[in-house]
Amino acid sequence: MVHGQGGVKFQNWARTYGSSPELYFQPTSVEEIKEILDLARQRSKRVKVVGGGHSPSDIACTDDFMVQMGKMNKILKVDEEKRQVMVEAGILLSDLNVELSKYGLALANLGAVSEVAAAGVIGTGTHNTGIKHGILPTQVVALTLLTASGDILECSESVNAEIFQAARLHLGCLGVVLTITFQCVPEFYLQETTFPSTLQEVLDNLDSHLRRSEYFRFLWFPHSENVSIIYQDHTNKPPSSSANWFWDYAAGYYLLEFLLWISTFLPVLVRWINRFFFWLLFTGKVEHVNLSYKIFNYECRFRQHVQDWAIPIEKTKEALLELKAVLENNPKVVAHYPVEVRFARGDAVLLSPCFQRDSCYMNIIMYRPYGKDVPRLDYWLAYESIMKKAGGRPHWAKAHTCTRKDFEKMYPGFQKFCTIREELDPTGVFLNAYLEKVFY
Repeated sequence: MVHGQGGVKFQNWARTYGSSPELYFQPTSVEEIKEILDLARQRSKRVKVVGGGHSPSDIACTDDFMVQMGKMNKILKVDEEKRQVMVEAGILLSDLNVELSKYGLALANLGAVSEVAAAGVIGTGTHNTGIKHGILPTQVVALTLLTASGDILECSESVNAEIFQAARLHLGCLGVVLTITFQCVPEFYLQETTFPSTLQEVLDNLDSHLRRSEYFRFLWFPHSENVSIIYQDHTNKPPSSSANWFWDYAAGYYLLEFLLWISTFLPVLVRWINRFFFWLLFTGKVEHVNLSYKIFNYECRFRQHVQDWAIPIEKTKEALLELKAVLENNPKVVAHYPVEVRFARGDAVLLSPCFQRDSCYMNIIMYRPYGKDVPRLDYWLAYESIMKKAGGRPHWAKAHTCTRKDFEKMYPGFQKFCTIREELDPTGVFLNAYLEKVFY
């Protein structure tokens, strides 16, 4: 019999949400997971599967049974000819990146963080940037799913195709993802070039920037016109770095955290902090070359509250200028830097924020210096209002106030996903408080 542990307290990376599951499991095999599901049925308990716990919302929380997949983390098969890799669901992308490199392979795109489990990455729709690239679930070509009834379903474009388009962004509510097959590309190096600009310039020339760089994104510094543009592109140059520990960490981490803590007593300082750090760290041109995953991944600094919505790409300028105007017209509302703006190709994944449209992701942030919460409600609600008006859809891993009524309007495929979920899990074994707000 598989044994669960009591008294475990779960907290996400940002320490914004946590829970105390009745029993905490770390299975090592499919048979053990089936036993956990049997026990849950006997005791009328729900089951929540978690990976790296990085999502800053309560999507991973439960008071019933928690299944942490970290011990099911093997690479099962590498098909070098097709450039595909099959992995167990609990493998961290940080480990997968290193192993793929040994075969001369890489994932075509990655999020900012790789200390996340493969099933969690696709489960919440992790994304990066690049208008020729989809969100990370679009790199999945097959997966296997253990349903509430104990059946194992093979899913791909040709087998259980409808379930596949739901399970590629599954929210943890369709079953337990056991294996994932990723489509890879030959290993590659990226050159990252960062240079300053203004918000007006980048918005006026957005199409040009998108054409000029494969993985283009930019950072806007609220309460100013300042923008840092980031180009990332394939290169044959050898690795090189202009990174400087003193500026990146002593200033960009420790000094920033201290000054933001001071600003909790004097909020008016935030606008000056944003401008000061732009001047300090972002006014020069910086170049950096390395393996793709080492460029894609970057330091998220310290604990934070985050919102991240995808809007139709043609709404980018209008929405950003409206957010800027809100901050200018409400001096008491302050916003930490940066507002990070990224882009992604449209897809056919039912609950993808990029479903059937090329999209702009607009990520806002409020740091929690030394764990202290900063007033953010006015900023949060103003941002959400702008995003909804622009036809936005929230990132599933991030905090939002949306309900089923909102999702029914936002997602053409929402009802189809609900039908699939109800067929695979009719008694709601895989639901939790977060998912009840989504589906009921």
